[in-house]
Amino acid sequence: MDEKRQPGSPERIPWHPAFAQAMRMELEQYKDLLEFHDEYRLTSEPLEIDMLIIKKAPELTIDKNIARIFKSVNLVEYKSPEDYVSVYDFYKTLGYACLYAAFNRHDVREMTVTIVETRHPKELFRYIREDAMCAVEEEASGIYRITGHWMPIQLIESKKLSPDENLWLKALGRELNTETAGSILELSRKKKGPEIAAYLHAVLLANAKTIQEVLKMNKTEEITLDEVLEEAGLTKKWEERGEARGEARGEARGEKTAWGKVLTLLKQGYTVDELERMTPSGISSSEQLTMKN
Repeated sequence: MDEKRQPGSPERIPWHPAFAQAMRMELEQYKDLLEFHDEYRLTSEPLEIDMLIIKKAPELTIDKNIARIFKSVNLVEYKSPEDYVSVYDFYKTLGYACLYAAFNRHDVREMTVTIVETRHPKELFRYIREDAMCAVEEEASGIYRITGHWMPIQLIESKKLSPDENLWLKALGRELNTETAGSILELSRKKKGPEIAAYLHAVLLANAKTIQEVLKMNKTEEITLDEVLEEAGLTKKWEERGEARGEARGEARGEKTAWGKVLTLLKQGYTVDELERMTPSGISSSEQLTMKN
């Protein structure tokens, strides 16, 4: 269980729910042919894999770079940008696969393991090549196949993925550029709220400055962040934290929604962290607000 966040400390970014949504969006064209199980419990004890993906038809061939390795049962483990895959993490994930095979009486030859992380796993690859005596081959940018093991394994370095083919996974980090941020916001408008809320929340918190740049450049209003976050269900969360300060700004500019008020503050230069720390109790009157130039 996560420790309680101390007042004034940065909010812990919920990367894992965002990753689960990114995987679904990457494989959206196959959504009716796959079953997705988030944080799948492998035993009666609290032991979970980040995602279990099962082919409804085992003979299905998936023509998607991150999933060409997939067999009937596929375990996916994700490491957030603040974390990395150690040798012990590697074998723990393989252990999850063994437990699934044992408890579900499934043929391990019809299973795969995928590990996704942001950074390049230099030390892990050294271990796999020199100590585990397996081969590591980069089949596509950021997608590494590990061969010579008794189970098909791939490791995905999300930072190196193609933005054209893997936009959702590549953007799931702290190094979003304005072009990619603009694409994410535009595509997000076409998604249903529950499908994109966790993803947008993580990306917004991790890339506040970049999102602000996109807003400043967005003079034609082709991308309406208000609509994106309203439909994603994030307006209420921000309303609870920023309503008092947003009202003081928003009334002067005619914003009709709580997020419209928060959006105004973002455009004026307030950071997401600053807005996250805002609460009605911390603001006694509009005179306490000062414009940021």
